[in-house]
Amino acid sequence: MLLLTIGHLVKTRPELFKVDSPHRDILDRMFPRLQAWYQWFQTTQKGEEATSYRWRGRDNDGVQLNPKTLTSGLDDYPRASHPSYIERHVDLRCWMYAAADAMATIARVLELETDKFESTRDQLGDEDLLNELHWSPHTQTYADFGLHTDGVRFVRQQSKNPQEGSKVVRSVTIAPQPRLVTSAFGYVSLFPMLLKVLQPESEKLGKILEMLDKPDLLWSPYGLRSLSKLSPLYMKRNTEHDPPYWRGQVWANVNYLALAALRHYSARGPHAQRASALYTALKENVVRNILSEYKRTGYLYEQYSGEDGRGSGCKPFTGWTALVVLIMADEY
Repeated sequence: MLLLTIGHLVKTRPELFKVDSPHRDILDRMFPRLQAWYQWFQTTQKGEEATSYRWRGRDNDGVQLNPKTLTSGLDDYPRASHPSYIERHVDLRCWMYAAADAMATIARVLELETDKFESTRDQLGDEDLLNELHWSPHTQTYADFGLHTDGVRFVRQQSKNPQEGSKVVRSVTIAPQPRLVTSAFGYVSLFPMLLKVLQPESEKLGKILEMLDKPDLLWSPYGLRSLSKLSPLYMKRNTEHDPPYWRGQVWANVNYLALAALRHYSARGPHAQRASALYTALKENVVRNILSEYKRTGYLYEQYSGEDGRGSGCKPFTGWTALVVLIMADEY
């Protein structure tokens, strides 16, 4: 997000970065570090398929119902049930599109070479390539790909050592297959829209907008839920002692991205009217609930319930939940 913020600042306030300005000097000194950071992702998080990416660090320990992806920042959001090298993560691919675009913008202002960044951005922005890797014609949604089964459940297993008692572990009832993880419709499925990878004329954008306000999926009176109510892992614990985190709760940071995207797509194109209506309704829901909970408790929260809107997680939390101020001001 830091890289995207810098890219946005450079794009919207170019006058701050004129030659001999102090801001330009700072940006010039930052660039090698930003480039190294960007290149680290390009070299370490590449997927097996061309233009695909895979979050590293997933571990199938036999205890988690769905192994966490802590590196993504979405912790327990459902991914492929069996981590493997064949995985493709649609959110990371979209992050890399946005990162390449930001790097191209920064390099252009600094009068540096932009070709390699623009080439990557254009390749990752090719909707045909994106659809080939991540679009499900069956569910009409974007999804991760990997070795997956929805046939998982918790069972209590007695230890071989009587002194250790029993523990809850994962049991696989249906063998996994290489497939798109379409049962986990949620924030990850929205990333091609959230990071504006899709063009305003995109048919796939229209499909996303059609599903966005369905109350049995992500829409709630409090904002967009992180996971569909129809998902098998909706609000399910990940271990005996690990409650749900990104499995249905409403998060202000992703709702901010959704509002920014809806405002962007409401400017032009065949879906502009739909995007505008969704923007107005979603903004009202998010702002009303955050302010309502603040008035009720005196706190901003890390996340909010998708069922009743009550704040949960860390408090007081004026991190990304403070984005409500920018939302109220229509600043994206």
